[in-house]
Amino acid sequence: MTRHIRHAAVFCALLLLALLVNAARVQVVESSAYDDNPANRRDSIARYGRPRGDILVGGAPVTGSRDTREQLRYERTYRDGPLYAPVTGFASQEYGTTFLEHAEDDVLSGVDPLLAPFPLWSDMTRGRPAGGDVVTTLNRRAQEAAYAGLRGRKGAVAAVEPATGRILALVSSPSYDPALLSGNDAAAERAWARLNGDPDRPMLNRAVRQTYPPGSTFKVVTAAAALDSGMITDLDEPTDSPAPYTLPGTTTRLTNEGGGCEDAPLRVAFEWSCNTVFAKLGVDVGLARMSRTARAFGFNDEGVRIPFSVATSTFDTSLDRAQLALSSIGQYNTRATPLQMAMVAAAVAGGGQVREPYLVERKTRRGGATVATAGSRPLRQVMYPSTALRLRELMEDVVREGTGTNAAIPGATVGGKTGTAQHGIGNAGTPYAWFVSWARGDRDMEPGVAVAVVVEDGAADRGEITGGGMAAPIARRVMEAVLRS
Repeated sequence: MTRHIRHAAVFCALLLLALLVNAARVQVVESSAYDDNPANRRDSIARYGRPRGDILVGGAPVTGSRDTREQLRYERTYRDGPLYAPVTGFASQEYGTTFLEHAEDDVLSGVDPLLAPFPLWSDMTRGRPAGGDVVTTLNRRAQEAAYAGLRGRKGAVAAVEPATGRILALVSSPSYDPALLSGNDAAAERAWARLNGDPDRPMLNRAVRQTYPPGSTFKVVTAAAALDSGMITDLDEPTDSPAPYTLPGTTTRLTNEGGGCEDAPLRVAFEWSCNTVFAKLGVDVGLARMSRTARAFGFNDEGVRIPFSVATSTFDTSLDRAQLALSSIGQYNTRATPLQMAMVAAAVAGGGQVREPYLVERKTRRGGATVATAGSRPLRQVMYPSTALRLRELMEDVVREGTGTNAAIPGATVGGKTGTAQHGIGNAGTPYAWFVSWARGDRDMEPGVAVAVVVEDGAADRGEITGGGMAAPIARRVMEAVLRS
C-alpha cells in the first residue's frame, strides 16, 4: 500500500512540475505572442478601464472621458473638438491615436514610469497610476482668432513666440470633431468612412503636415541670403535688375504683377514684391549660399518634432540657374509648412536667432504635480543680427505702406510679407494666399508673436486672391489676440 502511495505522490509531483513548466512557458517564453494576439483584450480593457488624462490649454482641459458602463468603459470626449483637433488629434478605441494623443499616450494613459510615485511597488502590484495631464503652450485667444478668421475655408495658421519657440496657435481648416471617432460602434465606423472619403480632407493637419509653395513670403529668405553675403549693402541702392527678367539659359521671361520693379532697390522690391529682382538676386547669390541660408531657417530638416512629427519643408539643392531663380521667389520645388514660415518670421523678429518650436509646456500627475517640463530649446543662429535688423525694417515698410497694410495694429509695431503662390501644371491651379508677420506691442522690448497664414480658397476669383487681402487680416487677428492677452 505504501508503495502505491509513493507512486501516486511521485506522479502528482511530476504533474505539478509539468504545470509549473507550462506556466513558465506561457508567461515567459510565449508571453509576447499572447500579448500581441488580437484576441487578447486584457490590455484594451485595462487601458479603457479608467479615465484618460487630459490635454490642457490655458490651464483648462479641452479633453475629457465619458463612462459608457461597457467593457471598454471610458471613451474620449473633446471640448471645442474642431478648434483643437490639429493639436489633440483623436484617441479612438477602434482607430488608435494621433498627434498629441499619440505622442503623449504614455502619460495620458498612465503607463509612463514618471507618473508612478513608487515605481517598484507599481511593478510588483502591476498597478497603473491615473493618467497624467499634458499642458500645452497654446494661447486660447490666438487659437480662437485663427479658427474664426479662416471661417471654414481651406487653409492653416501657425503662431509662435519668437524668444522661446512656444507654439501659440495651430489651426487647420476645414476641421472635424475627434469625438466622432472615440467609440467602437457603428457610428464611429460611419464617421471614419465619411471623414476619409471627404475630398476636403478635414483630418489633414495643414499647419504641420501639408507643404505649400511659399511664394513671395520666401523672399524673406532670399533677402537674408543677399544681405548676409554682402551682395546688398544699401537697401536703397538700385539692384541692376531688368524687368522682365529672362531666366538664365532659357527664353522664358519672368514678369511682375505691377510696375516700378526695373532696377528697383531692395526696399522697393520687398515692399511691392518684385519677382524679377528677387529671382536675379537668388541667381547672383548662388545655389550654395541660398541652400545654406534655407537650411539655417529650417528647410530640409527631416527631424522636426513638436512632439509629433512635422512634414519636411524643402529647398532643392540640385538646381540649374533658371530653377534657382524660380526657387528664390518661392516657386518651382520650394515647399514649406505654415509652421516653417512662422519660424522664418520668428527668426527675423528674434534678431537672427530662432529656437526650435514646441507644443508641450509640461506634463503632470493627475493631482497637478509636474513630472517633466519642456526645458530650454536649442538656439539656432540663422543670420547676422544686422541682417535681421534690416529685414525688420523691410517688413515694417510692407505693413506701413506696401502690400500688407491690412495687418497693421494700432499701438503696435508690425512687420510682414505677403505672398501669392502659383501651383499646378502650368500654374493653372488657384493661387494660395500667404502672409507671414510678427508684432511687438509698444510697451514690449521684443516682438511677442510671429505668424504664418495660408489660405487655399478654390472658390475665390483668381484675380482677387492676394496675401494682403485674404491672409493678412487673419494674421492681424491672431497677433492682436496674443498682444492683448
